[in-house]
Amino acid sequence: MNSLILPDGKRVTGTLVWYYFICKREVWLMGREITPDEDEELLKIGRAIHDIYYRDMKKEVRLDGIRIDRIRGRVIYEIKTSSKYIEATKFQLLYYIYRLREEGVEVDGEILIPKEGKRIRVDKNDIQKLEAVIEEISKIVMKEKPPEPQRVPFCRKCAYRNFCWS
Repeated sequence: MNSLILPDGKRVTGTLVWYYFICKREVWLMGREITPDEDEELLKIGRAIHDIYYRDMKKEVRLDGIRIDRIRGRVIYEIKTSSKYIEATKFQLLYYIYRLREEGVEVDGEILIPKEGKRIRVDKNDIQKLEAVIEEISKIVMKEKPPEPQRVPFCRKCAYRNFCWS
């Protein structure tokens, strides 16, 4: 999939796929490597949940454009604090599955939401939808200016909120 490579030569990432479903402006910001405030309280909470739960699984695995939270056998896991943005998370995990498949590694994926006691298996049959999302991400990042900010429920908790609304 040629659209996995952005115009600057960097790869589309699973994080960009997730942001695509939340806020197109965040896609542009992250695609341009404008990072949020790393001391943002919600980012700290998310990291703590990753560290506290599922300690028996291998820790985070990083590949080019992929940051897998946990692996056990042939299953990769994405851990989230809530199921509020489940569609975004499903496509993020599907992107990881797709990329690993490109490397000859066949895996299944599950989303874990410890606070809700949920475990959600990801359907690997949405590859065409994923390809369309990746194409749109590339178009957004290529734009000279970011999309105008639009208030969405996520804004209240977003690490970029000061950038958009100050």
